[in-house]
Amino acid sequence: MIGRIKGTIIEKQAPELLIDVNGVGYEVFAPMSTFYRLPSLGEVVVLYTHFVVREDAQLLYGFFDKQERLLFRTLIKVNGVGPKLALTILSGIEADDFVRSVHRGDSDALVRLPGVGKKTAERLIIEMKDRLKDWQVDGGNITSTPVHDTVVSHNVIIADAESALVALGYKPTEAAKAIAAVKGDIESSEELIRAALKAMVSK
Repeated sequence: MIGRIKGTIIEKQAPELLIDVNGVGYEVFAPMSTFYRLPSLGEVVVLYTHFVVREDAQLLYGFFDKQERLLFRTLIKVNGVGPKLALTILSGIEADDFVRSVHRGDSDALVRLPGVGKKTAERLIIEMKDRLKDWQVDGGNITSTPVHDTVVSHNVIIADAESALVALGYKPTEAAKAIAAVKGDIESSEELIRAALKAMVSK
């Protein structure tokens, strides 16, 4: 199993990354919680990974720290939750907020995430409450490291953000509406995605 990679970021299009490791390009899927903390293109990054082998594909998932990977691995143990849905959950809600929702039995907060219906939310709460009993909730948010790319136009930022939200499971109309509702100056697609996700989950 590939548990960790260190290499240069060649491409970033959420939720996918292309990382050059000694001349070999690894395609890695990462949640937005990891994307917010990535360095710029051309810089070196270290990711903790989870390798999934299926009949039709071999997929590598990357995470900024071990705790994030642990939550991903705990999620995919839940009946009906695969890697894609686990990635969507980690992208749509902060890890500590997810743990709080599970401990409080707050299914309403979970069903706001794409792909999570009432039954899945209830299953997550039931199956994960004991597994997350030792999770340390510090009350803080993950600190983002926005990418400031002055050569990218506003339209490209919007297009990238919409594409990422659709890849995470939102309908194109939902993605466009959420992005259009974001106010203030946005300097990167990562910032725009984060603001849109936060608005949709907190409705």
